Amino acid sequence: MAKRDYYEVLGVKKGASADEMKRAYRKLAMKFHPDRNADNKDAEAKFKELNEAYDILKDDQKRAAYDRFGHGAFEGGGEPGHGRSGFSSAGASGFTDVFDEIFGEFMGGSAGRSRASRRSASTRGSDLRYDLRISLEEAFKGLEKEISLPTSVKCDTCSGSGAAKGSKPKTCSTCAGMGQVRMQQGFFTVEQACPDCDGSGQMISNPCDKCHGAGRKNKHRTIKVKIPAGVDDGMRIRLSGEGQAGLRGGPNGDLYIFVSIKSHTLFAREESNIYCKMPLPMTKAALGGAIEVPTIDGTKVKITIPEGTQTGHQFRLSGKGMPVLRSKNRGDMYVEVALEVPVKLSKKQKDLLREFDKHSKHSHPESEGFFDKVKKMFGT
Repeated sequence: MAKRDYYEVLGVKKGASADEMKRAYRKLAMKFHPDRNADNKDAEAKFKELNEAYDILKDDQKRAAYDRFGHGAFEGGGEPGHGRSGFSSAGASGFTDVFDEIFGEFMGGSAGRSRASRRSASTRGSDLRYDLRISLEEAFKGLEKEISLPTSVKCDTCSGSGAAKGSKPKTCSTCAGMGQVRMQQGFFTVEQACPDCDGSGQMISNPCDKCHGAGRKNKHRTIKVKIPAGVDDGMRIRLSGEGQAGLRGGPNGDLYIFVSIKSHTLFAREESNIYCKMPLPMTKAALGGAIEVPTIDGTKVKITIPEGTQTGHQFRLSGKGMPVLRSKNRGDMYVEVALEVPVKLSKKQKDLLREFDKHSKHSHPESEGFFDKVKKMFGT
C-alpha cells in the first residue's frame, strides 16, 4: 500500500511553519495515542504514520530531501524504518525524541533532559531532613547549634571513586557509558537505568575494600547549624552539599533544617509582632496608674494606664516585637488589657463595693448606653 503524503498525514500545507506542524502533531497525537484507543488497530496505525511524518518534517534537512524526492528519499536504507512498516531501532529512537520534544513539558521537564544530566542525577546523594525545635527566645536571638545525624560520607580510601588503589572505573560496555538502555515493550520504547552499572555509566572490576565499590560509607556526622534571629515557625533552612554523599563520586545531596517553635507561656507571635494578654485589677483600670510588663528581649517596660481603661484595650510598644528576618528592624508588641474581677472577697470588701454601687450612677457609660437601647427596643 502506497504511503500517504506526510503533509497530508499532519493535515498541514506544504509551506507550513515548524510551529504549525508542531501544533498539528500534538493535536493528532493526543487523538490517536494508543493509551486513549485501546485495542484500536486503526488508531495505532495512524499514530505510527503520524510519528513517522513528523519525524521527517520537523528536521530541515530531511524535509528538504522529502520535498525534492518524496518517500523515495528514505527507501533502501534511509530513514525512517529502512523501507519496512513499523519501527526499527532507529524509528523507535525517533519516536522517543519526538515524544520527548512535544510532551516532555507535561512530565515536569524530565523527558527533555539530556542523558548526561539524568546519569548525573542518578548518582547524586539523597537529601536529608532534620527537625529542630527551639524556644521563642532562641528564635528572637538566633543561635548556633550542633546537630548529630546519621549519613553517608565520601570514602577517604578511594576518594569516592569506588575503585581500589591503583585501578580505575571502566566505561560500561552495555550502555557505552550513557547509564541508560532502551527496552522495547510492544509498541513503545522505554529508557531505563542500565542494569549492569546501575545508571552510573561505569563498571568497577576491582572495588575498594572499604566501601565495596560504593564510593561512600555510613557515618554519624556533627554539623554546626546557624539559625538566624527572627526565624519563624515552619521555616526551612537549606544547607547545600550537607546531605548524603553521592554514589561513586557523585555530588552530595542537601540537608534541610525544618524549624518549629515551642509555644510560650506569656507571648503569642504573629509574623514579627508579639502579643501579650495582661490581667489588670479592676481598681487599677478605674483609677489609672503605671504597671511594668515583660518583653521578649528580657527587659521590662512601664505602661501608663489611663483612668477608666476598659477590657480589650491594646497598648502598642513600638519596636518591642521579634526581629525581622535578615533586617535590623523589629516588629511591635501589643499588650491587651483583660480586666480581672476580684474573688474571695471579705465582708468589709463586699460592704465597700455595695457602698460604691450606691454612688456609681453614670460611672458605667457603656452599660447605661446598652440598657437604654434595650428600653427603646421594647418601648419601655
